[in-house]
Amino acid sequence: MTANLNKYKKILLSLQRNLESVLATGEAAAETVELDQSRMGRLSRMDAMQQQEMSKASNQRRQLKLQHITAALKRIENNDYGYCHECEEDINPKRLEHSPTSKFCIDCASAKES
Repeated sequence: MTANLNKYKKILLSLQRNLESVLATGEAAAETVELDQSRMGRLSRMDAMQQQEMSKASNQRRQLKLQHITAALKRIENNDYGYCHECEEDINPKRLEHSPTSKFCIDCASAKES
């Protein structure tokens, strides 16, 4: 599993770097919309405000994903990565390749959703 841990760590670090760079560019889009009547019309302001809210929501999702990545990296450091937090069985490597931040095996994750 050590070779696999290095593989998953590289995947997670790459995801982390990508999200951090996207977050840096997304911050500007989430800035407060200027409501100056002389600079833009009412519909343009409404569009700008809608775009701002969408950017904020996207940034929140990215922040949450970063938290999941950080937690997965800590599990790797603690030799706790790849084990289900519910049943303590191994998580299928295919599941980890698809979703490297997974904390639950597919059975436990499915049971939690229902």
